[in-house]
Amino acid sequence: MNKEARVQFVIDKLKELYPTIPVPLDHKDPYTLLIAVLLSAQCTDVRVNQITPLLFAKADNPYDMVKMSVEEIKEIIRPCGLSPMKSKGIYGLSEILIEKYNGEVPQSFEALEALPAVGHKTASVVMSQAFGVPAFPVDTHIHRLMHRWNLSNGKNVAQTEKDAKRLFPRELWNDLHLQIIWYGREYSPARGWNLEKDIITKTVGKKSLIEEMEKTASKK
Repeated sequence: MNKEARVQFVIDKLKELYPTIPVPLDHKDPYTLLIAVLLSAQCTDVRVNQITPLLFAKADNPYDMVKMSVEEIKEIIRPCGLSPMKSKGIYGLSEILIEKYNGEVPQSFEALEALPAVGHKTASVVMSQAFGVPAFPVDTHIHRLMHRWNLSNGKNVAQTEKDAKRLFPRELWNDLHLQIIWYGREYSPARGWNLEKDIITKTVGKKSLIEEMEKTASKK
């Protein structure tokens, strides 16, 4: 199976498995999505979805957020980890949104990435999920699967993003990045991986990886 056929198989199988695609982080508008994505760094989406209702009950917009102190924000978001950096980022970006953007989240990668604690991945998620702009945010699941599926060398997330954008049609990016995340969680996790259930890797995956998995399975 050549690369083009592998890519098409991935697209078709993901569409079959996830015809409707749930968004992992609960939010109601671009601002609450931005905050949720920022909190998700090195934290599970499940945990973020437990914490954001507590934070948003007090402040679900930048004007209310800056009425709180960094310390108060930090206390609420502590279970998400990295709370000193994240609380300063949330407070700082809320101030900038009020000063420069009338309290609205800007609709450009450049403006988003200039905000405190907002990196390229966070900006990509917001542009994709809040504004519908084609983007391919690469998280650990996508990075792992693109390598397993022999569609990227797995060197770093920047390379994986470049490869994903080159291989997949632009109009599918926003669906695909979410479909791959869900697939990674359900069928192709980093640990406790069962190749028999992972139909995509079994069909298009790196030969050396599959052989290694089969050897490991046969020893058990």
